[in-house]
Amino acid sequence: MTDERPALSTRPEAGASEPAPVPRGRTVHSPPLGEVARGTVLGFAAYGIWGLFPLYFDALKPASAWEILAHRILWTLLFCLVLLAVQRDVAWVLPILRRRRLVAGITVAAVLIAVNWVVYVAAVTSGNTSEAALGYFLNPLVTVALGVVVLGERLRVLQWIAVAIGLVAGVYLAVASGRVPVVALTLAFSFALYSLTKKKVGASLPALHGLTLETVVLAPAAAVMLVVIAGGSGLAFGDHGPVHTWLLVGSGVATAVPLLFFAGAARRIPLVSIGLIQFITPVMQLLVAVLLLGEVMSPQRWIGFGIVWVALVVLTVDSLLALRRARRVAALAAGAAAAAAAGLDDEECAIPTDDYPR
Repeated sequence: MTDERPALSTRPEAGASEPAPVPRGRTVHSPPLGEVARGTVLGFAAYGIWGLFPLYFDALKPASAWEILAHRILWTLLFCLVLLAVQRDVAWVLPILRRRRLVAGITVAAVLIAVNWVVYVAAVTSGNTSEAALGYFLNPLVTVALGVVVLGERLRVLQWIAVAIGLVAGVYLAVASGRVPVVALTLAFSFALYSLTKKKVGASLPALHGLTLETVVLAPAAAVMLVVIAGGSGLAFGDHGPVHTWLLVGSGVATAVPLLFFAGAARRIPLVSIGLIQFITPVMQLLVAVLLLGEVMSPQRWIGFGIVWVALVVLTVDSLLALRRARRVAALAAGAAAAAAAGLDDEECAIPTDDYPR
């Protein structure tokens, strides 16, 4: 569905017991209020667009999920190439291609996001948007769990509680519905693994560069898909009126624009703020599914969603508390650095260790 949304987490890296020291004579500056406001607007715009994606992809029926995926890849690539050409931003391509480990990581990321896209589109076009929304509610919890399993990160107490509650929700939904919520789990894990891969190998790439490379990797497969579909059931492209055709073409813009909005937001506002805003997307998806697309939610599914929301509330509270502690430590460190620059002794400049986030 989406591309580089972060999960709600403010955990320090494994093994980190205290924040980095502030250089002598320097203070910690917050972004200007105008930049924060602009970043907040961009964040709401990105997640708001992603929240309306069910309406967009539902309008692409009767095109199959695979045809929509192929169009989305190819038109996104074309849109990215046009942007790069307009900006004359091509000098980065050859140096990137020489970095084999990075190219391999981008290839893995591309496959994971393709799985996420096709499962999401298939869910929407088959009337399972509410389960897709559940997947993005579960995503932050899955990301936290992967941080422990893959990266060896240490969780705080409230984070453990949130993960445990999320596990209870998954078990309850499986038992109550008589089946494992495969769509929700596939979306949650594919995007969490995508985010993890990007963190490991592609975090230094600007959003436009990363999306361009990922769609370059996927483009040959997308072209083959269109050829196979054309030789089989036939393409929907061009057969259902100009509006439908232009919506398929516009899937490239619809993919790239919110990603670029998000990249602008991530540079201007704290990660915790991004994490809180991200919950707009699955909430909007659920509302669109029930109120506009006519999907019926069973009482058991509402209960399952309720359990997930409890877990997300716990995770949100933990993140806010961690942010508050981190800000206090930053303020104390800045004060200590200023006092040291003024010539006070070490004891007067000491920072209470109880204020370090744990």
